[in-house]
Amino acid sequence: MPEPGVIDVAAALVFRGGLLLITRRPHGKHLAGLWEFPGGKLAPGESWEHALARELLEEVDLRIAPGRLYEEVVHAYPEKTVRLRFFVCTAHDGGEPRPIECEAVAWVGREGLARHEFPPADARLLKRLLADDALWVVNSGEA
Repeated sequence: MPEPGVIDVAAALVFRGGLLLITRRPHGKHLAGLWEFPGGKLAPGESWEHALARELLEEVDLRIAPGRLYEEVVHAYPEKTVRLRFFVCTAHDGGEPRPIECEAVAWVGREGLARHEFPPADARLLKRLLADDALWVVNSGEA
């Protein structure tokens, strides 16, 4: 059951060859110009996994299979409170994401994350991603 006043947002951690997919928020939106992990708000009655698959198709034209929950963050901005759940996901078809409902898409390595500015709500996740050697090795495409 959603908490009153909290916006539930599902976000994907999609790896390919040791790189992680990020998107830039479009102009005119909250936190415009910052980079984030693709995803979006849950519709009423929608599961986290269904919202994530729907949002990635709408936002970057990528079919994904949501995997395990990696991190959950609740963050209060002055104008709203968001609950973000980040799932490790697998791209289904190997298609190349394209910006539809975002300004840009990029594949970045672990070092590249520090060169992009993310919303404050992502700070804890970013620290965990940077420290998690196993996550990057498992998703590097190496045996």
